[in-house]
Amino acid sequence: MKKFFKQTLVVGLASVITNVAFALPSDRQQPIKLVADKATFNEKTGVNTYSGNVIIEQGTMRLQANTIVANFNEKKDITTITANGSPAKFQQKVDTNKGLAKGHAQKIVYNAQTGIITLTGNAFLEQDGSSIKGAVLRYSMNKGDIEALGSSSESGSSKGRVEMVIPPSSSKSFPGARD
Repeated sequence: MKKFFKQTLVVGLASVITNVAFALPSDRQQPIKLVADKATFNEKTGVNTYSGNVIIEQGTMRLQANTIVANFNEKKDITTITANGSPAKFQQKVDTNKGLAKGHAQKIVYNAQTGIITLTGNAFLEQDGSSIKGAVLRYSMNKGDIEALGSSSESGSSKGRVEMVIPPSSSKSFPGARD
């Protein structure tokens, strides 16, 4: 039982690693809370599965999904974490001067080897009025870049294509007619 608890804690920690690099420093000092209707661990295959309204919270970070599956290698290191939902959702305050960063997709996969987070199926990310959506969004924690892919579109419509919203800068002032 002690070993299962330790593995559960490791999965909780690994689940939040997707945002740790950009989290508030105080988030890392907060306890991790993981709730689910069911949790299973297979030591032989290295697969932990949490199902039934899974919620992981640590500080301002919150991840919610129907299921979360964490895969470990033979050294007990996490290889991938996959969250599936209708949609899977996450949020976190990454900067004290900005609002919550929020996102959702049908599937969110974190690859620990590459540091790439892939959101698939109606993928959407937003913060402070800026947003990006597409069929697939890939974010590299190592490089800090994002790739957005849309699905093919007929007749140039926006349906299925990548869509970005960039709000106007509030720091710029424009001269009036009498200035």
